[in-house]
Amino acid sequence: MTWSLRDRSLYLCTPIRADLEGFVAECVEGGVDVVQLRDKGHDDSAILEAAALLVSRCADLGVPFIVNDRPDIALEVGADGVHVGQDDMSVAHCRSVLGDEAIVGLSTHSPDQLGAALVAPVSYLSAGPVEATPTKPGREGTGADYAALASRRSLVPVFVTGGVTTATIPGLAAVGVRHFVVVRALTEAGDPRRAAQALALAISDSVPAASSP
Repeated sequence: MTWSLRDRSLYLCTPIRADLEGFVAECVEGGVDVVQLRDKGHDDSAILEAAALLVSRCADLGVPFIVNDRPDIALEVGADGVHVGQDDMSVAHCRSVLGDEAIVGLSTHSPDQLGAALVAPVSYLSAGPVEATPTKPGREGTGADYAALASRRSLVPVFVTGGVTTATIPGLAAVGVRHFVVVRALTEAGDPRRAAQALALAISDSVPAASSP
């Protein structure tokens, strides 16, 4: 299936966890509309197993499923795409593995990286982290100005990362952000469905109906 991310706004990035399938379903039922498996603590076999599980579950739920860093695993399980960072495999390589219709996302953290990404064959970009976050150890926050710059300049959707919560969404939306990546606000939530509902409501209340890319 070919997915458009332009109208998708709440992107869950999750590691492997014991309740993975149920957790993802709760989040999607609450309003998450993109799911990425990003796990740095398990071996390839565990990631492959989890990815295969989520491919099926996300298809049933009607949302795209993306694998972090590993186009080979994305290809093997039939994921909708892959997300890579600045130090990972190139976007061109991911395209050669997955094809022109796959989703390929790329992280950016600075105006120089953004400039290069704007001419790459990406489906979407991420910008951030706006605030320093334990999910990106050692990386300083970029601030909201960079998120605003990336959102303004890019012709593809820009999903902003780092410190996205119901409290920070209105301020980010006010500077032009339209797409949001969430990790801890959902992975650490006692009630993921309710947390996703609150995030989705904050987005719908803050982002103009006629959103930019």
